[in-house]
Amino acid sequence: MTLVSRMDQKFYPNFADNWDDLLFRQRIESHLSSDSVVLDVGAGAGIVEAMHFRGQVAKMCGIDLDPRVLENEKLDEGKVANASEIPYDDATFDVVFADNVMEHLDNPMATFGEIYRVLKPGGVLLFKTPNRSHYMPLIARVTPHRFHQFVNRLRGRDAEDTFPTLYRANSKTQVAAIAAASGLELDQVELVEGRPEYLRMSFVTYSLGLMYERLVNASDTFARFRILLIAVLHKPAS
Repeated sequence: MTLVSRMDQKFYPNFADNWDDLLFRQRIESHLSSDSVVLDVGAGAGIVEAMHFRGQVAKMCGIDLDPRVLENEKLDEGKVANASEIPYDDATFDVVFADNVMEHLDNPMATFGEIYRVLKPGGVLLFKTPNRSHYMPLIARVTPHRFHQFVNRLRGRDAEDTFPTLYRANSKTQVAAIAAASGLELDQVELVEGRPEYLRMSFVTYSLGLMYERLVNASDTFARFRILLIAVLHKPAS
């Protein structure tokens, strides 16, 4: 057993790999039914197992700029498209979700506007994205993309699945402003800090991440520095 594995067991025994995606899945499932028509914005090749809902809902659609979305077997229908130009009719979807997509948007206002358009009245948008006030996005914003690819390779992710980040819809203030301008109503912003995934490389880095996690979870005063931002919005029913 490696040192990192021992620290995982000691300090985070209830955290599975990809715990953040499993947490987000729970939030999505609370809004799904067997009749739901669902859109995954940024579905890609379907590498995130927790984001697979085909067979659980009436229709599972996905869009992505990555052409591998056409071969994504977890979708009933995949289309190559930009999130700012969603190729579906008005009021098509009951639920739209995006997992680690919002940090890549160069024009989040256009994307939120398109999501508003394709949602049915009363429909829900959920997304998970890094909180821009956390140390990871702060470092990402001052380092080159090749460094991000290097770090993700250490974490087991292929370079082709690491995309440039901009962080233009990655704080509660940003999300609230963009939502209001697009016509969506903001229901909840949840800020979560868990196992320090980006620092699980050595005893020293892990220890630093552990201390940070304990600090930001000690009080809501420090909530704004937690890593995950999970937002729930809806299109008004009338």
